Amino acid sequence: MKKILVAFLAVMAVACKNTPTETPSTTVQSLTPITDDDMAKGILYEVNIRQFTNEGTFAAFEKELPKVKALGVNILWLMPTYPISTTKSKGPLGSYYAVSDYKGVNPEYGTLEDLRQLVNSAHALGMYVIFDWVPGHTGWDHVWIKEHPEFYLKNQAGEIIDPIDPRTGESFGWTDVADLDYDQPAMRSAMKEAMLYWIKELDIDGYRVDQAYAVPMDFYEDVFSAMRALKPVFLLGETDANHPGGHEHLKNFNASYDFPGHHLTKDVVKGHKNVKDYYAHRKDFLLAHDPQHYLLNFVSSHDENAWSGTVDELYGDAAHTFMALNYVAPGMPFLYSGVEYDLNKRLLFFEKDSFPRVAGDTYQLLKKLGDLKTTHAALNAGSEAGAFTPIKTSLEEKVLAFERTKLGDTIVFIANMSKDHIGFTSPYNGMFKRFEDNRSKRLSSSYEYRMKPWEFWILKK
Repeated sequence: MKKILVAFLAVMAVACKNTPTETPSTTVQSLTPITDDDMAKGILYEVNIRQFTNEGTFAAFEKELPKVKALGVNILWLMPTYPISTTKSKGPLGSYYAVSDYKGVNPEYGTLEDLRQLVNSAHALGMYVIFDWVPGHTGWDHVWIKEHPEFYLKNQAGEIIDPIDPRTGESFGWTDVADLDYDQPAMRSAMKEAMLYWIKELDIDGYRVDQAYAVPMDFYEDVFSAMRALKPVFLLGETDANHPGGHEHLKNFNASYDFPGHHLTKDVVKGHKNVKDYYAHRKDFLLAHDPQHYLLNFVSSHDENAWSGTVDELYGDAAHTFMALNYVAPGMPFLYSGVEYDLNKRLLFFEKDSFPRVAGDTYQLLKKLGDLKTTHAALNAGSEAGAFTPIKTSLEEKVLAFERTKLGDTIVFIANMSKDHIGFTSPYNGMFKRFEDNRSKRLSSSYEYRMKPWEFWILKK
């Protein structure tokens, strides 16, 4: 278990026979800084504070931390916790990403001390905490609008504008936010100071950077260097190699999203893509990345859930198969809060919502997958990742089969990536234990295997 460093600040009154001793104290919990090994075994969890509990507060979510930790999670991503702009806001409560104060706390969730307590409790359980940062734009209530209008991009009439999609030259439609101008050194300085503030104030462990592709690389190089001078941090960029800047942008971050792979999995479910396309994606996209860069494997996120559909809508009967693949394939598994509880609704984005938290089959599956990921070297990601070796089968378009190996540890994944009942053979041989119950299972070139639609096997040696 990660060593917990506990620092105690105490003010002691001088005791005398007529004056009682006073011992008020503030406790700060911190983890040893994140390492490559933590990332190699990492499981990332995104929490939507507003919607996770009926209360929608830091304090209410804090009580849920042990259940999150039980999933093997070691990196906790908090969606924006800052005050939300009310000017031009959308819906009754507005968007988390329309920030009105980068160094403030959304009173809807609690106080700064409540947030500090949440971070401390997560650290005490061995989980790193990253905040969601929105560097590309602010809400229309932000103090910079009045005090520093020069910080913002403007149209020909001199009016501050909402963000423009560089691919089309048209507005994204994010009318509740104002676009920042990175040609302004003073704005960059203020943004940098605000990002460093939370590391100094709450000892957080990094950031997930929203719309990361929209900010110049030299800004990241400056601010990330300053962060790492304070402590090692984990930096996740909402971007991939297909966005403007491509691989050059990614070098500034520890991790980014495998967006193409996520969309590919949805196409496999629809029957539009198959296992051959998966291997092509691995060759053309995954292997093109720096091996030290971590790619997120996921079935849902706040954007996917709100705008594309629930896991059940997108994956149906194949959901558990792709969840399992996300843990066993190279990369970092990423969970959106509620997925473990079979979140079966599109959570409202601009108003209060919630969902029942009843642990069923999905929670138990993710708990077992989390244990597998964190205890088997073969499943390590990053530059020290376990080797990935495809296994040949007689149904190369429908059966995804591969072996992960490292330091004598072997994990085999075999899945029917179709809605059909299938039969197939493979030249692969070996004796294994099933991950779900440790019962023995033999793989042999003399067998013909039968699999149900979307059935998968995880075998360990």
